[in-house]
Amino acid sequence: MKTGPMVKPSVSLLPPSSLQRSEGTASLLCLLSAYSPQGALLSWTVDGAEVNEGVLTSTEEQKNGVYSRSSTLTLSKERWEEAEVFGCTVSHHDTTQVASFRKSRCEVH
Repeated sequence: MKTGPMVKPSVSLLPPSSLQRSEGTASLLCLLSAYSPQGALLSWTVDGAEVNEGVLTSTEEQKNGVYSRSSTLTLSKERWEEAEVFGCTVSHHDTTQVASFRKSRCEVH
């Protein structure tokens, strides 16, 4: 069954807001958009170690033949403060992409 061309996801990683951090938690958001066919998988890492706790990943949604998906990693304020590098790894068929955020540089890759 042919579903059209293979298009890898566009991946964005958004850090938590300072307001949210002041309230005691920190959530990072990983957004996947405009990919085809479905079948994208996400995983999170904190300082290089895979994290499963505090992860909420949406089901894949289709619109106009392309798919999107999001995943949120929620950490305690303490865990956020002690960690340095946060990553969202996306596997889509035979490609893997990593979006990462390094706190000390306040930059997203």
